[in-house]
Amino acid sequence: MTFAKTSAITRRAAGTLLAASLFAAYGLNPALAATPKDTLVVAFAFDDIISVDPAEVFEISGGEIMGNTYDRLVRFDVSDPSKLIGDLAKSWTVSADGKTFSFELKDGLKFASGNPITAEDVVFSLQRSVMLDKTPAFILTQFGWSKAAVADKVKQTGKLTLTLETDKTYAPSFVLNCLTANIAAIVDKKLVMSKEVNGDMGYAWLKTNYAGSGPMKLREWRANEIVALERNDNYWGPKPALARVIYRHVKESATQRLLLEKGDADIARNLTPQDLDALAANKGVLTTSTPKGTVYYISLNQKNANLAKPEVREAFKWLVDYDAIGATLIKNIGVVHQNFLPVGLLGASTVKPYKLDVDKAKALLAKAGLPNGFKVTIDTRSIQPVQGIVEAIQQTAKRAGIEMEIIPGDGKQTLTKYRARTHDMYVGQWGADYWDPHTNADTFARNPDNSDDAKSKPLTWRNAWAIPELTKKADAAVLERDANKRKALYTEIQDEFRKTSPFIMLYQQTEVAAYRSNVDGLKIGPTSDSTYMFKVVKR
Repeated sequence: MTFAKTSAITRRAAGTLLAASLFAAYGLNPALAATPKDTLVVAFAFDDIISVDPAEVFEISGGEIMGNTYDRLVRFDVSDPSKLIGDLAKSWTVSADGKTFSFELKDGLKFASGNPITAEDVVFSLQRSVMLDKTPAFILTQFGWSKAAVADKVKQTGKLTLTLETDKTYAPSFVLNCLTANIAAIVDKKLVMSKEVNGDMGYAWLKTNYAGSGPMKLREWRANEIVALERNDNYWGPKPALARVIYRHVKESATQRLLLEKGDADIARNLTPQDLDALAANKGVLTTSTPKGTVYYISLNQKNANLAKPEVREAFKWLVDYDAIGATLIKNIGVVHQNFLPVGLLGASTVKPYKLDVDKAKALLAKAGLPNGFKVTIDTRSIQPVQGIVEAIQQTAKRAGIEMEIIPGDGKQTLTKYRARTHDMYVGQWGADYWDPHTNADTFARNPDNSDDAKSKPLTWRNAWAIPELTKKADAAVLERDANKRKALYTEIQDEFRKTSPFIMLYQQTEVAAYRSNVDGLKIGPTSDSTYMFKVVKR
């Protein structure tokens, strides 16, 4: 027997054993051909999760887990993201100079552990995120909350009151929207600090454990296998109808579809257009969709001498068959979009100047001194439609003489390499961390320090794109309190970005989920952390 065949059999056997252990551990009976009424089983590709500590989570799938298990001071209204509602916060005010935000918490709230929620926990959580300084910390440190200063900027003023002070007068909606992000989730100080080792503020423990107060609590995460959530009976709001939500890691769309059709899964999350079409005739399966604040792109590392040429950057934008991709690979799950701001955010542009034009790309390559093209690699997450899009671009690029070698990997592998900026090209997705245009401008149009040891490491930094002037424009836009003037600034920034950036913007995601007809209340949120499984019920 060949090794390849043995490996395939081993993988199938492992999958069978995993399914059996999952059923046994969570009381699921495969003989019933249906999941229990109090249990929601979700088929989902979540190979990008690297941590479940809200101070570190910065991946799409991890965001959803955070949104269901942790509370914040405020959340945005999923039905209208421009509106903010209190989560743990009972009320808040902004000082006349726009720099001090005062919060009062709801009284009598508890964490899942049973510990009371106080202002001390909120202050600890925000300070901890800044002190740990993991990838998403910039969302908070941009307010002037450095390690040295955060104790003076984030302060408890009473058992249930606290103040947050910013270094500049930002648009109030910007500051408040930042507090809806996962990095601002509130953790149980008493529990976390009981797990502290060598001054790590509980980081080693919380990376794989749970210390929140959200409607669901995290029972277990096994990388690339399972995420298990259970109802938090200490939750302050309406209790979830579901006793548990089980996410099964299923990478292939066809397998997700099969599980859904057989009743082994209640919801399928990563279906291709082809599988969605095939399910259309199944009366026992319904679909729901939402335009997401998520954009997909290909980026070119400016450390690569060929990719750093302005003509090469532009050439790649003419080597994508956007129309074909829109009609096939992202049919019903996305719309072609060539700007970094997704539609729905203030100032988003819908201008689409690029189309497939191989001759124009060839002329640009010749102008760059590369008339015969060149060789380059592209790191790609092995899921659809990403893989199919990269293969399509590989073919059109070849027509211009560019040989693209595809390097496949799972989400953790490709992200780790990308964050170290050791790639040539990378295909990625970026989801809004909070509902304000700065969430994307900050990463696509700002790079305050391009050095290898920079403190801030946005997508521009990952691709070594030094842009001091564009950075100044983005900095000005976030300080503009007049909405119309602010919108105009983002329009100008996007115009320049389209022309000069090393980013090939591909499409804005329309997230589609298919679900069995006995599932009610499923609504896909506009951001990764606003798809609330805790609101779902089963009949």
